[in-house]
Amino acid sequence: MAAKIETAHLEGLITFLAVARLGRYTSAAKSLGINHSTVSRRVADLEKALGGQVLERGASGWELTELGNRAMPAAERAERTLQELGALADGGDALRLSGVVRIAAPDAFTTFIAIPALAKLQIQEPGLGIDILTATQQLRQRRSGADIEIVIGEPRVNKAVTVELLSYRLRLYAAQDYLDREGTPGSLDDLARHRLNYYIDSVLQVDDLDSGARRIPSYQPGISSTSVFAHVASTVAGAGLGLLPEFAVEDGSLVPVLPTEFHHEVSYWAVMREENARNASVRACMAALREESRAERFQFAEFN
Repeated sequence: MAAKIETAHLEGLITFLAVARLGRYTSAAKSLGINHSTVSRRVADLEKALGGQVLERGASGWELTELGNRAMPAAERAERTLQELGALADGGDALRLSGVVRIAAPDAFTTFIAIPALAKLQIQEPGLGIDILTATQQLRQRRSGADIEIVIGEPRVNKAVTVELLSYRLRLYAAQDYLDREGTPGSLDDLARHRLNYYIDSVLQVDDLDSGARRIPSYQPGISSTSVFAHVASTVAGAGLGLLPEFAVEDGSLVPVLPTEFHHEVSYWAVMREENARNASVRACMAALREESRAERFQFAEFN
């Protein structure tokens, strides 16, 4: 016979909810401000009270069991109740967002889309914390530790919610003094004698970005970096041509090269664990990112 559910198990429900969303005990411990052993003990106590396992190890970290799926609505109701009580204690009459939302995203997306969007949201919701890890990489099958992961190219994953945020184009650019010194390419074949500032080929793990450079028949390596901002800076400094996102280039700072002959279209996608997609704070961050991604400045530039 299962143990009696007591008030003390409320902590277990909230802790279980954090592990279900983040996929790792260590990440849940950090979000709750407790240690790993406390997370383990609370989940174990909850499982003892419910008479079965609510979490099991899976390909994406800790995942819900059948019992865990049945317990999730109760855990989410408990979370909402605590948030409502917190709002009342603060003298408010409306539910405010709280907790910390963790986002992993490429550096260009972080600077041009995520920061403007999330800054506006945080001004409206001062109780909301946001952590951003910048990384340009392929989708990790273990999406542990991040509530939202932004990746380049359509992801193919199970047990996750995927949302396309923005399609954009990579184009070739150069500084005017570079073109004055080295000449302006008149065709793709002319690129063989020019340097290209782009990602380090041996460490680039994103197929959609790799295929952009491979569409250029031949070129000389320029200054290679894992950061798109280094690509821009190298190009502005005249170190070669840059294969750059349109939205990352300030008007007048660089000259488009072969604008009608070459561009490479890629896209940003958001990936969330199914459990995270039900979290009000995560949903609010996603809504802010989607709205910012639709801004006019991110629409395709046309060249005649």
